[in-house]
Amino acid sequence: MAKLKNRYDFVYIFDVQDGNPNGDPDAGNLPRIDAETGMGLVTDVCLKRKVRNYVQIAKNCSEGYDIFIKEKAVLNSSIDASFEEKGVKDEKDEAKKRLAARDVMCKKFYDVRTFGAVMSTGKNAGQVRGPIQMTFARSVDQITSLEHSITRIAVATEAEAKKMGGDNHTMGRKSTVPYGLYVCHGFVSANLANQSGFSEEDLSLFWDALINMFDADRSAARGLMSAQKLIVFKHESELGNAPAHKLFDLVKVERTSEGVARSFKDYSVTIDKDNLPNGVAVEELI
Repeated sequence: MAKLKNRYDFVYIFDVQDGNPNGDPDAGNLPRIDAETGMGLVTDVCLKRKVRNYVQIAKNCSEGYDIFIKEKAVLNSSIDASFEEKGVKDEKDEAKKRLAARDVMCKKFYDVRTFGAVMSTGKNAGQVRGPIQMTFARSVDQITSLEHSITRIAVATEAEAKKMGGDNHTMGRKSTVPYGLYVCHGFVSANLANQSGFSEEDLSLFWDALINMFDADRSAARGLMSAQKLIVFKHESELGNAPAHKLFDLVKVERTSEGVARSFKDYSVTIDKDNLPNGVAVEELI
């Protein structure tokens, strides 16, 4: 595994058409929205979930690529099992045992060494600060949240059937965004990567996940979600050669059409490469 020697910052642009990119459970699962501006939001947790799902499918939980935070996982069982690994259970010093168990978790679980984890809910395996962090994604323009009534021609129980008088139609609701273009910013720390064991190969898999994760995780509720742009700034050094926000300012997302936006073709994405700071290279992976 090649050691990560460069800091990276990236801009990830994706869109949704006739779907709910990230429902808010505190608002009846309506699309998340900034109440003051009307801009749509997608949480970093939602995006990391999709990365985890892609890696789980792509690597089939093979050695070194298992997922710690996955459906039906019992976290304490995984933490406790790390203390039973060879070289850990025989360690007498508690501090060294905790560090050894932490290293086992990093080596076994892709998401632990990528996003970090708190592993003190069972036996204390410590905490890992993840080298990759992402912001909430925010829509470029205000979004419109629509609610649609839907029907089901079946019922769940005999009691419901009797109540319906044999009609057996039940009603429900579905929330969608007609169209929204979202921008997320992310950061990759080489320093933290070297602490967790996150490698160049792991980073390549992460880029693959951002590019392909929507195609691997389709859902009727999410409509048509697509990765449209992945712009990566690579620094020459581990600590970086320019502030991330100055690099992000070089990326401009602007409307190119009049009226209501309904596709990515209604926008343009440009990068001001003429003002790229020294020691930083930029690459468009999409």
